[in-house]
Amino acid sequence: MLVVVAVMKAKAGMEQEFEQALKDIIPQVETEKGTLMYTLHRHKKEAGKFLFYEKYTDKEALKEHSSTPHFAALFGKIGPMLDGSPVIEMYEELSGITPKK
Repeated sequence: MLVVVAVMKAKAGMEQEFEQALKDIIPQVETEKGTLMYTLHRHKKEAGKFLFYEKYTDKEALKEHSSTPHFAALFGKIGPMLDGSPVIEMYEELSGITPKK
């Protein structure tokens, strides 16, 4: 499995609008076959800093996610609100616990 960690920061004064735009894409991403997890987090001390924890079945699933119209629309919307470039890192999942229900 492929894990992606994406960290983005909103420009001052745009934090709430930025957060809402990020939240709005989640239902659309949920329909993607190869996307296993797509979780949004907000930094505890920096209100405008956000982290997505994403898990995909493989590189092809990530490529499909990145090619969707809703992904392009998201970056069209948040692009002017970004404070700097997103930091995106990829990891290979090695071990862990199964999420509890």
